[in-house]
Amino acid sequence: MDGALTQAVIYLAAMVVAVPLARRLGLGSVLGYLLAGMAIGPLFGMIQHSESADLLHFAEFGVVMMLFLIGLELDPRALWEMRHKLLGLGGLQITVTAAAIMGVAIWAGQSWQTGLALGMILSLSSTAVVLQTLSEKKLIHTGGGRASFSVLLTQDIAVIPMLAIMPLLATGSKLSLNPDGSINRGTDAAHGTAAHGASLVAGLPGWGVTLVTLGAVAAIILAGVFLTRPLFRYIHSANMREIYTAVSLLIVIGIALLMNAVGLSPALGTFLAGVVLANSEFRHELESSIEPFKGLLLGLFFIAVGAGINFTVLFRDPLTIVGLTVALMILKGLILYVIGRIFKLHKRAQWLFTLSLAQAGEFGMVLTTFSLQQGVLSSYLGERVLLVIALSLLFTPLFFMLHDYLRAKLSERMEDQPADEIDDQQKIIIAGLGRFGQVVNRLVQASGFQTTVLDHDLKTIQLMRKFGFKGFFGDPTRPELLHAAGIDSARILVISLDDPAAATQLVKYARSLRDDLFIIVRARDRVHVYELYKAGADKIVREMFDSSLRAGRYVLEEMGFSEYDAAMTEQAYYQHDRESMRVLAELWEPNVPVSENPAYIERAKMLDKDFEAALVTQLDQNRKKNSAA
Repeated sequence: MDGALTQAVIYLAAMVVAVPLARRLGLGSVLGYLLAGMAIGPLFGMIQHSESADLLHFAEFGVVMMLFLIGLELDPRALWEMRHKLLGLGGLQITVTAAAIMGVAIWAGQSWQTGLALGMILSLSSTAVVLQTLSEKKLIHTGGGRASFSVLLTQDIAVIPMLAIMPLLATGSKLSLNPDGSINRGTDAAHGTAAHGASLVAGLPGWGVTLVTLGAVAAIILAGVFLTRPLFRYIHSANMREIYTAVSLLIVIGIALLMNAVGLSPALGTFLAGVVLANSEFRHELESSIEPFKGLLLGLFFIAVGAGINFTVLFRDPLTIVGLTVALMILKGLILYVIGRIFKLHKRAQWLFTLSLAQAGEFGMVLTTFSLQQGVLSSYLGERVLLVIALSLLFTPLFFMLHDYLRAKLSERMEDQPADEIDDQQKIIIAGLGRFGQVVNRLVQASGFQTTVLDHDLKTIQLMRKFGFKGFFGDPTRPELLHAAGIDSARILVISLDDPAAATQLVKYARSLRDDLFIIVRARDRVHVYELYKAGADKIVREMFDSSLRAGRYVLEEMGFSEYDAAMTEQAYYQHDRESMRVLAELWEPNVPVSENPAYIERAKMLDKDFEAALVTQLDQNRKKNSAA
């Protein structure tokens, strides 16, 4: 008991210390977990190699829970739409990578059986590391993120036939035939069917294994469709939060146990269950209940990987092992890059796709352990393969840092691209074509007026042209571009830039050129309004103000206000805000925070009290008029 508590304290303390430090240094949480595992494991001798293996087996539930949550985010129709990427992008990656590694292994003197086993093992990438990092960097929904997810999902599915093929490659005595013609695969510790639970397929002929496997998958689907809603309605009647958590864990662990019993991947089973439950009204309850356990167990998984690095073997031949790891990641990266070109991924998406999947994965560790038990790999080779996989996981966050660097360089290159030659000058110039500027431009053009549109985002301009709108690429704050756009003869300048400082700078420059130019500008907040007011803007629109007023009006209507009273209140608040902004702008001091300006604070309080009193009086008068009518 004391030993378990001691280990728990060590693991949690390592998380608390290493991960925030790694995030602060820009290394990401995954590298922090891996370094923490290396510190508490072999370097300080806190746990033995066998204990780290047991810890890794337990922590794999983090991967299982992560795939369950990913399944919850996927509509089955979206999964069906991904079928081409799953079969094409993912299938091609696994096939080509496995063939290339097999060829290298045979060239190095290994048998074709060993080469094929190494190809299958090392063709897999890390679902845990990649998806965790993509989520942290908010890249999961980008083109490269979706392509990476498709490949990872295909790899998780491919683990099943790989486990079936692996015993056929055995060169030792562990492979034999049963009297019924089925294959005797020995102890399947990779799935835990012998060492960790009862198997439902042990001793069955091939057709029996197939039927039981299909039955287990069908049971998950049917239970998800027909049993979860009644179960959660029953649990809901208890009105106890912890029961929701217990049921969520029961679903995940129960499915994992069933998948183990039929020889399938627990991660695949829980992913399937998540997809089935994606349209359930209880989806958010499941997500919120599982999320804390997923994060903790994933962290434990990465710590276990770091703790499992055998430094004795590494220090015995460091150059060879590190060289093999780097060579593997370069080879996989080259294959991924070519596949990305074949499937016409955009440049940014292609770099993310290439660099995020270049490592080996946690399922490769499972396959390596299984292949050692089946006599496919020698202990000498297997030990080094495990070490290469662990080091590749350790290098992966560095590859993501390289991606961030390349991403920044690509952005700089796009910004350095020469601006367009402007051959069209209109009375209305719109600087910035984000969500704000697009609406302004469409409304004005739909009303019969022509505009000259400038934006420094080349992709936005290209997308705009596809929909038939004319725009010019270039930085709107550059004086020569403004003059080319016709600032000397324009009547109106609309500034809708995302950068508040750039917007203020542009207002100052435009006003210095012409006093008669009508300037309309988008503001970030109240302080930005004051800055733009001082700079000389004619009309200032806070980006969230009008939508917030409309939302407030809906609240009043739902609380019993008539539509007329709610609209009048909204209009009154609008007028009050405009007037108070003019008054407070005179008290605002550029170098003094609003919270430290006593005159500003007192005047704001007085204006709010006056408004509330006037509003109450107006509402009473309206109600009296309505009653008299």
